[in-house]
Amino acid sequence: MRRVTFDLDVLRSFVTGMELGSFAKAADRLGRSTSAVSAQLKKLEEQAATPIFRKSGRGLALTEAGETMLGYARRLIELNDEAASAIHDVELEGWVRLGLQEDFGEAVLPDVLGRFARAHPKVKIEARIARSHDLAERILSGSLDIALAWHGGETLPYSEHVADVQMRWIGPAKRIETSLRGGEPLPLVALEAPCLLRTVATETLDRAGLSWRMAFSSPSLGGIWAAVAAGLGLTIRTDIGLPASVSAMTPEIAGLPALPKMALFLHRKDAEAEPVAARLADILLDAARQALPENTRAGDSSLRNVE
Repeated sequence: MRRVTFDLDVLRSFVTGMELGSFAKAADRLGRSTSAVSAQLKKLEEQAATPIFRKSGRGLALTEAGETMLGYARRLIELNDEAASAIHDVELEGWVRLGLQEDFGEAVLPDVLGRFARAHPKVKIEARIARSHDLAERILSGSLDIALAWHGGETLPYSEHVADVQMRWIGPAKRIETSLRGGEPLPLVALEAPCLLRTVATETLDRAGLSWRMAFSSPSLGGIWAAVAAGLGLTIRTDIGLPASVSAMTPEIAGLPALPKMALFLHRKDAEAEPVAARLADILLDAARQALPENTRAGDSSLRNVE
């Protein structure tokens, strides 16, 4: 079998186009013409010696080989950028203050801390796990440099929209009968008020004309998972960071109303972040996008145009 050395510039165009949902947008971001990016994609298929894309309607979708290639391309670019950062910013020092929603504690934080520490061992990180309103207040007060948070209606001056993530009804992994039959109120499990998702759950049920009762509330997400797993009631969350003891439910099958999507934002304290905070923000964004469900991450399996 012949050895193939993939071109990292080509892989970067491929990944950027899939994440943005458009290779025209990728060309603009990378400072290339659309024809140059199209040529890169053709080169990628030639190097792979197999189709990466297939026709789907008026757009394109990834083939099975293309989905495999996308995963490896992300890893190759991540390692390349980590090496470049470690070499050029080897003297990067200082400290940075990071805020995260509890949902991302296990799903994102270990990867972010590991990658950042390997590249910048002299930098100290102070991390805070909190709710969206608390993170927003700390960004505004200057006590956090960057924060990844659900959008709770706050208006912050230096924010970047990351994705719109589908909210889901969450029940126990081992199905315990929780239904709307007989007009009984639906038992809910939620974080203590004020809580954005708690409000969404109650208002959604109210609009659907369904009765509910608050069966359990907790100040921590761990308490929520324990209560749901035990069958005390249902909660709403996203697919991010779900433990094995719970699972997302299909609203139609469960007789539950459909839920909206929730916006995820990266907030920055300053318009122009210090080098330490800027580098951590890049790693955080990359890790967060990879933690998103596949139907949320642009390009993993949905239709994309090359134009």
